[in-house]
Parts: sequence; structure tokens; C-alpha cells
Amino acid sequence: MLSDLALADLSALFGPRLSTAAAVLDHHAQSESLVSAPPPWAVVFPETTQEVSALAALADRHGFPLIGWGAGTSLEGHALAPQGGVTVDFSRMDRVLAVHPEDMVAVVQPGLTRIALNDALRATGLFFPVDPGANASLGGMASTRASGTATVRYGTMRDNVLGLEVVLAGGEVIRTGTMARKSAAGYDLTGLIVGSEGTLGLITELTLRLHGQPEAVSAAACAFPSVTAAVDCVIATIQMGLPMARIELLDEATVAAVNAFSHLALPPAPQLLLEFHGSPASVAEQAERFGELAAGFGAQGFQWAEKQEDRTRLWAARHQAYRAILASRPGATAVVTDVCVPISALAQALAETAADIAASPLPGPILGHVGDGNFHAILMVMRGDADEAAAAKALAHRMAERALRLGGTITGEHGIGFGKTGLMEAEHGAGWQAMGRIKRALDPNGLMNPGKMVP
Repeated sequence: MLSDLALADLSALFGPRLSTAAAVLDHHAQSESLVSAPPPWAVVFPETTQEVSALAALADRHGFPLIGWGAGTSLEGHALAPQGGVTVDFSRMDRVLAVHPEDMVAVVQPGLTRIALNDALRATGLFFPVDPGANASLGGMASTRASGTATVRYGTMRDNVLGLEVVLAGGEVIRTGTMARKSAAGYDLTGLIVGSEGTLGLITELTLRLHGQPEAVSAAACAFPSVTAAVDCVIATIQMGLPMARIELLDEATVAAVNAFSHLALPPAPQLLLEFHGSPASVAEQAERFGELAAGFGAQGFQWAEKQEDRTRLWAARHQAYRAILASRPGATAVVTDVCVPISALAQALAETAADIAASPLPGPILGHVGDGNFHAILMVMRGDADEAAAAKALAHRMAERALRLGGTITGEHGIGFGKTGLMEAEHGAGWQAMGRIKRALDPNGLMNPGKMVP
């Protein structure tokens, strides 16, 4: 627990923006999955980089951990406090600091959410494309190297963060990267911090790459006779170089859940949800080429959504799929898997996973960003049922092992937190120990989000 002296110093720095109230602590101990931990000892709400720097100096002096908190949407316990400490809630650092339309760059604070940024950019003709579904904070998205539905065209956070301001352990403030599109100057510290899950420092500012809003957008849903047929169509689409903006898979169980939850009327069959960006002519050509290709794999029942409101409804339903699946089994929580494999191995990975789930006692609808080879099984577990929890964790472990066997990774976008640390050595071998040495070099006292990701 915090000493009286540490509490006094924190109170002097943050005043009423320091909280030890049970309700606040409990809120910052919540997770959207089975991963759990006790509440932190205190929560602070900084408003400036200088306050975060002073906080890190206090943590170093008193020896208490610091855990960054954005919107709290992570699934592997990234923002929880398994070793206690002070949670740093960035919700008050939520401003757009600058937009440079001519450079297609925005500078923002970490607590700003992706939807708020795009609302602020609406009049500029630009947008920020990384879309993990949840209205996550941009600092959290950078910390977990998030991606999402539009990654197949626009890339992940790794591809869209140009620079950062970071408070290191002890309070030192560094800046990484520039507004330039490339650099050969020294180590890529931006790339090191993006995806480090707060274990190396606290992000206090981000310089983000923006993209032009497409002149024309067209979306569609189409049904396939089987998941295998849908995935084979995806593989052919990617290999022929058709420039999809989004290409998402929903298996039949997911379609049923989404239809019930979001009041859609998708055919009761595996679906691909698609989106094309470009000029009116290029979008029409892409849609026509995809339609011809998909027909060869048995696709039918194309439902086009060319109006903005129809596209919004379709993608809102996709983003709410996790909630829809949970609602299909009232009282359940979930182990959400997140494997990613080379596109050539996607059909095998999905077929083996579906068979594994079918042989288990658990429902596990499958969906995913299949244009990237990334998919999720939502393994539903009744709260408090230890047998189901054990079965789900065993299934998730087998999925991770399968992904590694096929040349993939244990996580395409959700990250490691402390929920997946037991799988890191299997993926990285001696590289995992090297990550630990980097951690100790930058955080010798182990105070930055301890117990996460590294040995």
C-alpha cells in the first residue's frame, strides 16, 4: 500500500484529482474478459506532461508502480494493477493539440479517443483510419499497437504513429520521431514504445499520420456456403491485389447473434463484410471484380450499402459483434482469442479451430479481420464456472500453439498484458529475454506497469 508520505506527496501534486474512493478504484479494476486483478491503491488524473513527469519522479522516490489507463477496453489485463500501485487515468488529457492538413498530420494528447479525433477532423477532408471497434483512447491504442477493421488498407498503429512524447521511469521526458514520413536517424524509439504496453514509459503526446477521406465508399455483405469458401475467397482477393479497405468474416453463429442484437437481416450463413474506398469509377470497378471473384466461391445475396447511414449501420453491427455474442448467452463472460497467421495458412487455421471448438463443451463464434489473417473466437464462459473457464483457457492455448505452428503469432492486435505472458517464450525464444533486458535498462526499478508482457 501507499505510505502516508507518498499519499501526502500525491495529494500535494494532484489535489482533488487524486482518488482513493472505493468506487473509483473498483472502476479501474474492471476488465472486459476473464483476466482480473485487485484494484489499484490510488488513481490520479493528470492534465499536463509536467504532472506526469512529477508523478514518475514521485513513484521512483517512494517505490510505487504506475499503470496507464485510457478507455479501459483492453482484453489482456494491460491496464490492471496485479502488483498494486497508482493508476494514471489520462481521460483529462484529451485535446487535439495541432492539425497540419498540408502535412496530413495531427498532434494529440493520449486520452483523446479515435472517434473524437475524427469528429475534429471532419472539416479538413482527412481522417485517422485505425479502427479497433471500441472507442479506444489513442494513447492506449499506441501502447497496444492496435489495429482493426481497416488495417488491410491503412495499416496498424505502428504504421500511423510518426512520433511520441514519453515520460520515462524517474520522470525524464523524451520525444521520439518527427513529422517527417521517414528517418534513418538512430534507433526507432517510436517503434519501440508503440506496443510496449506502458512497460517502458507513459505516452503523453502522439504525432499521427492522417489520410484523405475517400471520394467514394461502397460497402456490402455477402453470404457463402461455408467458412472455408469465404476464407478461400479472401485469400484469392488478397493474392490478386484487389485493394480492399475492409474485409471481415462472420461465421454463422456470429451472424445469428448480430442479427438478433443489431436487428439486421443477414442470411443465416457465413458472411464477408466488405468496403471499397477510392474514386467513384475505381470503387465500382473494385466491387465488380470482387463480385465476379466471389461468385466463383459460391457467394450469393450481396447486400450493398452505398448510403452513409446504411454503411454506418452495417459497421456498427460489426463493431457490436462482441456484445451481440455475449448477449446470446446471458450471464456469460468470454475468453477472446486473437491469433494471426500468414494469409496462406488462414483456411487451415480456421478449419482446425472450428473443429476444436465443436469438440469442446463451449460455444465459440468466430469472426475476424481476415484480410490480415487475424481472427477471434469468442469462447463464452458462464461467470463462476471454473470448469468452463478451464476449458476456454485450454482452447485458447491450443489456438495460440496452432498459430505458431503455422508461422503466425499469439496475438494480432490485443497484445499481451499479463493474460498471455505464458506464451511469449514460445513465440520469441531468447528474444523474450532480450525484451526483459530493454525493460530493465529503461525501468531499472520495475515500476512502469510491472508484471506485464516481459519476463
